[in-house]
Amino acid sequence: MQRTLARKARLSGIGVHSGQPATVTILPAPCDTGVRFIRLDVANCDNLIDARFDGVTDTALCTCIGNDDGVKVSTIEHLMAALAGCGIDNALVEVDGPEVPIMDGSSKPFLAALLTAGTVEQDEPLRAIRILKPVTVHLDDKTAELLPAAHFEIEYDIDFSDSAIGKQRRVERFTGDAFIRDYADSRTFCTLGDVEALRKVGFARGGTLQNAIVVDKGRVLNREGLRHRDEFVRHKMLDAVGDLALAGVPIIGRYRGVRAGHDMTNRLLRALFADPTAWRYEEVTDRGLVAPDYRTIESPPSLACA
Repeated sequence: MQRTLARKARLSGIGVHSGQPATVTILPAPCDTGVRFIRLDVANCDNLIDARFDGVTDTALCTCIGNDDGVKVSTIEHLMAALAGCGIDNALVEVDGPEVPIMDGSSKPFLAALLTAGTVEQDEPLRAIRILKPVTVHLDDKTAELLPAAHFEIEYDIDFSDSAIGKQRRVERFTGDAFIRDYADSRTFCTLGDVEALRKVGFARGGTLQNAIVVDKGRVLNREGLRHRDEFVRHKMLDAVGDLALAGVPIIGRYRGVRAGHDMTNRLLRALFADPTAWRYEEVTDRGLVAPDYRTIESPPSLACA
């Protein structure tokens, strides 16, 4: 069955690009709502934004969605990944500004708040998208594709010139507590040169070593180091979970990304929905195919105390 939160969850932090304080409140929502954002600071026009692939307006530095009135909210991907990782299908997300707070640069704080709030089953069955045939998009040296599979899986390859990151590859079947255990705490990353260039043009004003991994000439500048040896590719997979959630329902299939990012994943979803022979909706009889089932996880709230 579909799920929503048992009670509201609230988090406050700063926007990584604006540097301004930001608060999100995640509320239960009725069946078949999906995820919808509400801009509390917007009046005199439509302040409701559906979290959908066809509402994505920008993918340059994060995932940004908007509505027909031009109202937008950005940096949604880590929260979307946490919602998907918790198996929450329906939620209203109130945000008091144009950007979701970056928190520690991962999904962990969002996931902790959601696990503390808890989930409840609803009265309608959960539907998923089953991938029926390969769908692929290419751009320069980047590739993203969706392939038929029995479960939700991700295969990811990255290749960065800085030796602190280098080449990394990982494959994961996202069932049980895999997202919670192995991916939720993986942080966004950049080079020191990226930070300096972005700040010159008015971005990354809220970026610090407390909310991103920063590398420079083969060194990780964060004093505490990495949370995982391959934290970089794990974070890319986390982003993919969040961006794929913009399909509106879970996916049964394998996502494969090579040097891909927000833009390629959005291009892929647009290509998927443009080909009705490549997919179908079906009712989910086993939630473990697409998301965690907390009856099978021994202590899901443990992350909330970490």
